[in-house]
Amino acid sequence: MLQNRRLVNGAGALACLAMLGYAYFAQYVQHLEPCPLCIFQRITIFALGVVFLIAALHEPRGSGAYLYAGLIALAALATIGVAARHLYVQNAPPGSIPACGAPLNALIHMFPLTQVVRKVLRAGGECAVVNWRLLGLAMPAWVLICAAALGIWGVLGNVLGHRARVKPNPWVVRRRTLGTQIGGRR
Repeated sequence: MLQNRRLVNGAGALACLAMLGYAYFAQYVQHLEPCPLCIFQRITIFALGVVFLIAALHEPRGSGAYLYAGLIALAALATIGVAARHLYVQNAPPGSIPACGAPLNALIHMFPLTQVVRKVLRAGGECAVVNWRLLGLAMPAWVLICAAALGIWGVLGNVLGHRARVKPNPWVVRRRTLGTQIGGRR
C-alpha cells in the first residue's frame, strides 16, 4: 500500500477524519468538554487531514511528493508538540499549574491571536484534568501516538511511494499513430 501515494494520503485523511469524529462524539455524546489544548489538538489534526486530502487529490510526483511529505511532517510535529504539552500539564504536580483562566472564546475576543496561542500553551487548570482514559493513557497520549504514526506513515508513503503504472490508452496511441501516418503521406 505504501507504493500508491493516493491510497496512503487518502487513508491518512480518513484517519484524521475519524480522530476528529471521535473528538466530537466525546464532546457531544459523552459530554466531555474540551479544554483549550484539546481544541488546539483538533486544529492541528484538522490541518494534518487537509494536507493528506490535498496530497491525495493531487497525487504528486517528484519534488511535489517531498513537499507534501514535509507539510505532513510539519503538521504532525505541531500536533505532537501540543499533545506533549498537554501531557506535561496533566502530569505536573498538583498546585504547579495556575488556576483556570478565561474560556477560549473569551480569550479570542479579548486578545490578538499570538497572545491567545501563548496563553493556551501555558495552559490553565482545566487542561490538567484527566477525565478519559483508554488502556491507562489519557486522550492527549493517544493523540500524540496517532499523530506520530500518521506523520511517519505520510512521510514514508510520499517519499518511498511511487505512482502505480497505468496502461496507455489505446485510443490515444492509435490516434497519434494515425495522425503520423496521415501527416507522412503529404
